[in-house]
Amino acid sequence: MADPRRTDSVRSDPRRIDVHQHVIPPARSRAIAARAAAVGWPAPAWDEHSAIAMMDRRSIDTAVLSYAAPLAGPDDPDAARATARGVNEYTAELVKNRPDRFAHFAALPLPDVDAALAEAVHALDVLHADGVMILSNAHGRYPGEEAFEPLWAELDARSAVVLVHPTAPPGAPLPQVPPPLADFPYDTTRAALHMTVRGVPRRYPRVKVILPHAGGFLPYAASRFALAARLPRTTSTDTPDTVPEVPTTPVDFVTDLRRFHFDTAISPGPATLPCLLAFAAPDHILYGSDYPMLPEDWSTGFDTALDTYPDWKPGQLHAVNRGNAEQLIPRLAQEP
Repeated sequence: MADPRRTDSVRSDPRRIDVHQHVIPPARSRAIAARAAAVGWPAPAWDEHSAIAMMDRRSIDTAVLSYAAPLAGPDDPDAARATARGVNEYTAELVKNRPDRFAHFAALPLPDVDAALAEAVHALDVLHADGVMILSNAHGRYPGEEAFEPLWAELDARSAVVLVHPTAPPGAPLPQVPPPLADFPYDTTRAALHMTVRGVPRRYPRVKVILPHAGGFLPYAASRFALAARLPRTTSTDTPDTVPEVPTTPVDFVTDLRRFHFDTAISPGPATLPCLLAFAAPDHILYGSDYPMLPEDWSTGFDTALDTYPDWKPGQLHAVNRGNAEQLIPRLAQEP
């Protein structure tokens, strides 16, 4: 007898909001393709028309675009600033022309905090970005560092949405294991853990931080990570006056980990999805495609797994597909 809870042929909500789609401006396409080829990953391609066609095939109403690659080399901050501004202006123009189909998270040229602050203000105030995107590490600098505090304070004052997108961690990748397979979820986990150990979610509760790919390994190992609350709280650069406000018990630590939002990109598997649902707050789970970094023919199975998961509670799939994203970005809410 068929399970009556399954929705193999009919989704509970056919129009998703995709919080994790990547824009590739024409000026950056060659660099992105070369970066992918260097690690053995398929070279992605993106343009407005093919993206909308893909979205129509996959019942995606609106995509939030972000640029998920280092902006420049570690020794060229001027190029990073220029690339961030160019990417953000290009994406803002796409959104201006098709606000019904696109939104965007602006790229910030970290680890230059002053430049990142200036770009965040420009993107949010002038380009009307829907949030910002930072990488899980900026040339080896992680987002919980004390130097990044002014940026978090500004984003908190604006109740901003921040996508923390993974990139390769310091060190060489394993042979035949491209970074997107293992290093990316590892670095997402590392960034989130670093932020929590340093008290960022606790001090800046108005910032809504999205962790892609179901948060990497964070939901699975949250209880293990919570042991960090039992360890000494200072670093070699802390003084008694600069020790940050941090979670002091394992329960508090897990509470702070659950402040994060999580997207479903490359994650609705039979082990991963139940783990995410068991850990994350119900209103903190969002649909993500990771297109075009994940080729469409690789990813439709994840959509099917999400839609046909047998243990959704009433209204939960709708919340994941679009309702939770509407809460984060209210302008994307459908007209009543």
